[in-house]
Amino acid sequence: MMQKYIGSDITSMVTLPVIIFEPMSMLQKMAEIMEYSHLLDLADKCEDPYMRLVYSSSWAISLYYAIQRTWKPFNPILGETYEMVNHGGVTFLAEQVSHHPPIGAAHAENEHFTYDLTSKVRTKFLGNSVEIYPLGRTRVTLKRDGVVLDLVPPLTKVSNLIFGRTWIDSPGEMIMTNLTTGDKVVLYFQPCGWFGAGRYEVDGYVYNAAEEPKILITGKWNESLHYQNCDTEGEPLPGTELKEVWRVAEAPKNDKFQYTHFAHKINSFETAPKGLLASDSRLRPDRYALEKGDLSKAGSEKSRLEEQQRAEKRKRGANGDQFTPKWFDITSEIHPTPWGDLEVCEYNGKYNEHRAAIDSSSTSTSKEIDVSSVEFNPWQYETGTSS
Repeated sequence: MMQKYIGSDITSMVTLPVIIFEPMSMLQKMAEIMEYSHLLDLADKCEDPYMRLVYSSSWAISLYYAIQRTWKPFNPILGETYEMVNHGGVTFLAEQVSHHPPIGAAHAENEHFTYDLTSKVRTKFLGNSVEIYPLGRTRVTLKRDGVVLDLVPPLTKVSNLIFGRTWIDSPGEMIMTNLTTGDKVVLYFQPCGWFGAGRYEVDGYVYNAAEEPKILITGKWNESLHYQNCDTEGEPLPGTELKEVWRVAEAPKNDKFQYTHFAHKINSFETAPKGLLASDSRLRPDRYALEKGDLSKAGSEKSRLEEQQRAEKRKRGANGDQFTPKWFDITSEIHPTPWGDLEVCEYNGKYNEHRAAIDSSSTSTSKEIDVSSVEFNPWQYETGTSS
């Protein structure tokens, strides 16, 4: 059955059984980049431009411990959102702005930084593996000095997709560039060799604008990262030593879905903000049924949502309507990536106004609402059907 897909982009071609899914939407998984957001706080506070890149690149690498999970997240429904307001002063919002091709946009900020992401992937199915190319654009602005950082991550490869024990690797270079000064950090993710040799290892340097190495970074993306000042040949300076900049937090033991404590936190109704948007990923009935272990209901609800999404598309076509994201604007800017061009989405600021109104509303505090009872509603039309 899968042979006809070999060599193809399968992001929107294959309907997959719910048994291989985890109870989380891709929009929620996008939020996992914020687990170690304190590293961006440190980058903003730091006056040394090279240490800024040490902290910032360590933050970018910290995500890889979470994305090694081999369960598949749910594809977001067009108009679906995810919001987080309860972690380190960070407000995070993501929205699915396109279904074909699948594109998600995210914005996060606190007193130290703003984070903006347009996420689009291209895949290549290779039989028993699939390569995932990140056509996204990630920008971080450190507020104190207005420094803008641009991130280009490596591709990701899922091996033993059908036969054998599935595992994930991200071989290649990650490049983070300070667009303000021209400094950059280049980190090489070692490909996994025979019997797991080299897997998890990351090494590289922070370079100044003249491309001279200034700081060595080394470690494992599933354990910890260290740094050390170096000379122009990349050799450690005499009298210096490796210092730890990041270490993975302790994770739950024998967790069914290999979730971190942070993943459980962002997936919980208990940490959902007041006035939760009805389009929020937590409210998806298929996701919730899977979390409760009801695979039959999860599968039927997944099929129902997908058919409802198709009905919305038919109705838009019949009405001559075009889907318009609520919290992001699709701009005319085209961003080149190593794997193709990307249409850039821009946060429009309306969610700040929405959240401020919710927080100041007397009704939001006078009566507690069971958010788990709210009906999932990302639809453009009232009924979400083609009636």
